[in-house]
Amino acid sequence: MNEVALNHNENKRIHPQVFALYLGFASITMMFIALTSAYIVKQAAGNWLEYVMPNAFYISTVIIILSSITLHTSFRSFINGKEGLYKSMLIATLLLGCLFVIFQYRGWHALFDSGMDLKGNVSGSFLYLITGLHAAHILGGIAALTVAIIHAFTLPFKFSEKRKTRFTLVLQYWHFVDILWIYLFAFLLLS
Repeated sequence: MNEVALNHNENKRIHPQVFALYLGFASITMMFIALTSAYIVKQAAGNWLEYVMPNAFYISTVIIILSSITLHTSFRSFINGKEGLYKSMLIATLLLGCLFVIFQYRGWHALFDSGMDLKGNVSGSFLYLITGLHAAHILGGIAALTVAIIHAFTLPFKFSEKRKTRFTLVLQYWHFVDILWIYLFAFLLLS
């Protein structure tokens, strides 16, 4: 093979870190599919306590969608060399991510105050488990955003493929947990 053909084949390969991230997405997706399937089976078995979705969960849904928009804006700004917008939207995303967790916590408190706890009906246990596991994945995203912010403010502003790949990993993970929340929220509303 000539050198051009070899370079072309190398460009088609998926980056190992991106591949690992996609494997993580697959396992997280399977876990939540298993949980929502178990939710449906247990709900069909009867003795299911109906609940009203707290307003805090609606607010947190809007917040997580906004955070994906701000992070995508930050990524595009990084690619286009707009340092100020890149950094400010990165910080905005981190703040919105933290706000999402705060509103999830408020939602759990509202559920608890309405009589839905972990010891009572299994419906409450499923709700706390599903939303709590998602919030844990958001906290992982907040950690990744924190590292991205440290890089943004400590490294010289300079585009490189390595930095683009790192930022892409954070961006894709954040969009993934955003879409996952929308799925979970819709599932919990409709079931």
